[in-house]
Amino acid sequence: MEEMDKQLEEKVRIYQFDTVIVGSGAAAYNAADSLFDLGERSIAVVTEGIKMGTSRNTGSDKQTYYKLSLGGKQKDSVYELAKTLFQGGCMHGDHAMAEAALSARCFFKLIQLGVPFPCDIYGQYEGYKTDHDPMQRATSSGPLTSKYMTECLERSVKKKEIPIFDGYRVLRIFTEFREEERWAEGILALNVHSRDDEPELACFQCRNLIWAVGGPAGMYGGSVYPASQTGASGTAFEAGACGNNVSEWQYGIASVKFRWNLSGSYQQVIPCYLSTDQSGKDEREFLDEYFSTPSAMLDAIFLKGYQWPFDPRKISESGSSLVDLAVYNEIKIKKRRVFLDYRRNAKASLTEGEFDFSLLGEEAYQYLENSGALLGTPIDRLKKMNRPAYELYLEHGIDLAKECLEIDVCAQHNNGGLKVNMWWESNIKHLFPVGEAAGTLGVYRPGGTALNSTQAGSLRAAQYIVHEKYKCVKDTVCQKDAEGPGSSPVQGEKERFRGKCLMAAAEFREKYRRLKKPVKGKQSPAKWRKQYQSEMDICGGIIREQAKIEDQLSRIRGYMDNFLDETLVMNIQEFKQAMINWDILTSQLVYLSGMKDYIERGGCSRGSYLIRNKDGTNAYFEPGSPFADLVQETSYDKDTRTVKIEYVPARPLPEEEIWFEDIYREMTGIKRDPANEDEGKPVL
Repeated sequence: MEEMDKQLEEKVRIYQFDTVIVGSGAAAYNAADSLFDLGERSIAVVTEGIKMGTSRNTGSDKQTYYKLSLGGKQKDSVYELAKTLFQGGCMHGDHAMAEAALSARCFFKLIQLGVPFPCDIYGQYEGYKTDHDPMQRATSSGPLTSKYMTECLERSVKKKEIPIFDGYRVLRIFTEFREEERWAEGILALNVHSRDDEPELACFQCRNLIWAVGGPAGMYGGSVYPASQTGASGTAFEAGACGNNVSEWQYGIASVKFRWNLSGSYQQVIPCYLSTDQSGKDEREFLDEYFSTPSAMLDAIFLKGYQWPFDPRKISESGSSLVDLAVYNEIKIKKRRVFLDYRRNAKASLTEGEFDFSLLGEEAYQYLENSGALLGTPIDRLKKMNRPAYELYLEHGIDLAKECLEIDVCAQHNNGGLKVNMWWESNIKHLFPVGEAAGTLGVYRPGGTALNSTQAGSLRAAQYIVHEKYKCVKDTVCQKDAEGPGSSPVQGEKERFRGKCLMAAAEFREKYRRLKKPVKGKQSPAKWRKQYQSEMDICGGIIREQAKIEDQLSRIRGYMDNFLDETLVMNIQEFKQAMINWDILTSQLVYLSGMKDYIERGGCSRGSYLIRNKDGTNAYFEPGSPFADLVQETSYDKDTRTVKIEYVPARPLPEEEIWFEDIYREMTGIKRDPANEDEGKPVL
């Protein structure tokens, strides 16, 4: 050990903090910022790249933030909002209640930090209606809402001088068993800026690990996630973290040259849908083949703005999701390319060469009329209704007034993820998945709920961490490696962790050497990833078939068995990409196993995917499905590469009456019944 330590000493740095936050998006920064506001100081943010995450790089025509109603005459309450979230299915009631209860608090914090949410002259934050929303709770600061959130939170974190370790890709989560429970105790990370021919590695020892890495975006090729966002769910699964509802994703139409959601105004202006062969020739309109009348087609395109995610319930009777299915068939089945053209109207919409607005249904016509957008071409209508949506593409070198926009039906958001309790702690003690990494959103979430969840979940984790720290001094388990609140790990624990860290570092350096060894038939990480992703698009996207998933699971296990012998890396950057590929394969194995099991047990189409039966028919959504009240949990065994799956009843929505005096007494330390004290309940 001593000889190995000497060889690695210069290449491995070890840091100690009470809490380490992995990620640099809206959830990560809010976690760090909230911990500081609650009195914590031993905090660090570790990120693969500050500019790389989903929060900073994604959006739509006007990206939505879903919250409690804070304007106008509509009646709303925390309970009503929680009920809406819970009724989406397969969501735990305590998650719904916490996200609803913290909605206003988190929203006003963002306003205070500078996010420009619009309000009227009286200070009312009026909302609009989004998908799966029974009221008008949605708001937006434009196409870049989550970017503004991230930037404002980042400024606050930097102002507080919280250290940020930029350029570290996490390779492993360290855990240990304490009193028959698995506890998180740190991470091993690769310095992506390594300058020589050996990986520079760093270990971060901590008591609390907040996992704010986003969803496993790298699993898909057809994706609206930024190319830099790949996720790190596989690393958590390998550490023993359980999954929650991993089968539940959202998919929708998006542009591919510049990855962006094409919802809202991009559809409401009714662009023309075209397809070509792979060389860009043989151009033709195709949507009219899928609809019985021009009016049905035009209304479906318009409604795609409201009903943007693909939804199997909206296919029949010329529903809006028939548009997604038509695009999917053109690309995946017919092997063609699909474009939106904002310069022209669909032929089916024309009367004497002009757009015939009388073909529209009342809802579409009234919306365009109220917006002053009964204008000649889709681009004219877009500039009138939402000029920032047009200018966004212009800023990325795409002029919708001069060129067509290539599209696909893309993975957009993971509603599932890692299992967490009501304080966003995973089954691994002191590991807190937050944001999209946490599987809290159920099946049918209102649009914009995910942004609220990033803030509510990260605040809950921060609250729990602070409470447990000051409870820790009386706890013999905590005292095992602590001298008291605010202390660093004692020397014995430091040495034990150091030994574990150096052994892991030696393991990854050996992997690097094997991956660099030139062998005939090896391929680069980039080529392998393209293959992994394209295969995932076919079997694990909006169309799912059990046989195809089973075949792909077999292929994935083969890829993993031969990974080191079939992947060739030339430098540290390619080594990082290879390690990301391993994470992608691990995630695909867990996620596809969850999808397969759901189908095997008789699960029907729901959420944002359509299940095909063995006879080729569709297994449509069943309103009375027994799965509606069940949450799927997945456990991964990295040694056998097997996935254990079970279904647990969704915890009910809390219904107990709230009595202020009880809350007041508890907050001030006056217990109504000292015999029933719950010292484990965090203060708010």
